[in-house]
Amino acid sequence: MTVVLAVTWVAKDGESDAVAELLRKLMPLSRAEPGCLQYDAHRDPDDRNAFFLFERYADQEAFEAHGASSHFRELVLEQALPLLASRQRHLLTPLV
Repeated sequence: MTVVLAVTWVAKDGESDAVAELLRKLMPLSRAEPGCLQYDAHRDPDDRNAFFLFERYADQEAFEAHGASSHFRELVLEQALPLLASRQRHLLTPLV
């Protein structure tokens, strides 16, 4: 079953451009993963510190592979998370 993840990041003051650059690097790497159906990052036009990520994976295995990938560990866990004031993740499954 498809796995969907909706994520909101809020960058710490002064860190939003660095977060945006990390997301620009992360998107093509994530989209190239087997089982990644969609990986889009957006920036709030009214609050430049706020970002919204929408991710779709073919199944739980693809979702777990994304979280175990070297680019996720490096760009998200090691580099982006320290720049964030908050991170909210919502794991969703489609209605059938």
